[in-house]
Amino acid sequence: MAKGLAGKRVVIGASRKTDEMSLLIEKQGGIPIVRSLQGTVFLAEKEVEPDLQRLIQEGTDWFILTTGIGTETLLNLAEKLGVQEQFKIILQQAKIAARGYKTFAVLKRLGLEPVAVDDDGTTRGLMKALETVDFAGKKVAVQLHGEKAPLLINFLKEKGAEVLMLLPYQHIPAETETLATLYGEISEGKVDAVCFTTAIQVRSLFDYARETNRVESLVDYFQSNTLAAAVGKVTAEALREEGIERIVMPENERMGAMVIELSRYYLDR
Repeated sequence: MAKGLAGKRVVIGASRKTDEMSLLIEKQGGIPIVRSLQGTVFLAEKEVEPDLQRLIQEGTDWFILTTGIGTETLLNLAEKLGVQEQFKIILQQAKIAARGYKTFAVLKRLGLEPVAVDDDGTTRGLMKALETVDFAGKKVAVQLHGEKAPLLINFLKEKGAEVLMLLPYQHIPAETETLATLYGEISEGKVDAVCFTTAIQVRSLFDYARETNRVESLVDYFQSNTLAAAVGKVTAEALREEGIERIVMPENERMGAMVIELSRYYLDR
C-alpha cells in the first residue's frame, strides 16, 4: 500500500505529544523532525492582577471572552483577590461576545448569554459577528490566551473602542536557536512540510522572520515549496493572517487526522 509521506521530512512544531506524532508520521512513511515552536504558556496571576483590579474599579461596556480556560482562570483569580462577586456583576452588566464552544459552556454554567458568538470557532468569525456593532467610546475588556491577538485588538480600536486586555496566561517565546534552525531548513528546501498544532507556533516562527526581516521570503517558501499543515481552524487562521494560502487541514481537528490529511495530499498529487 502506497504511503503518502514516503521519504518526506515532516517538522512537528508542537512541544507536547511529539513521540505520538512522530510515530504517526513514520507509519505514513515520513521522517519526523521535532522543532518545538511552542515556547511556554504560563499562568500569569501577578501580571494580570493590575488589569483585573482596573476592570473591577472602572467596569466595562463589553466583555469579549476568547477561551474557556482563560474565563475560568479570571473567575478563580477574582475569587483569590476577594472580588469575585464584583467580577460576576461586571459580566452580568456587560454585553458579552464569546469565541469557541468551551467559552460558551462556561458562560452557560454562569447563567450568562452572549450577544455575539463566532460561527466557526475563529477570531475572524467573532469579528464578523461584531462587524455592525458601534464601539465608539465604549470600554471593551478582552480576555486573551497566551498572545495579544493584534487582528482583533486593531479591529476594536479602529471601531473606536477603549480596549483593556486581560491575559491570565502569557507566552514565553520558543528558543531563537530552534527558530533559526527551522528557518534555515525551510529556506534550503530540507523539509517538505511543517505541522502546526497551535496558533502560537505560527506566531513564533513568523515573529522570528519579522525580527530578521525575512517574512516575505518565508511566505514564498511556504507557498512554493514547504507545505504548511494546520491541526484546525484557529491555527489555519493564524497562517492565513501571515499570508499563507496553501494549507492542509483536516475536517476532524486532531493531530492524527492532520497527519493522514497530509499523507493524502501527497498521494493525490
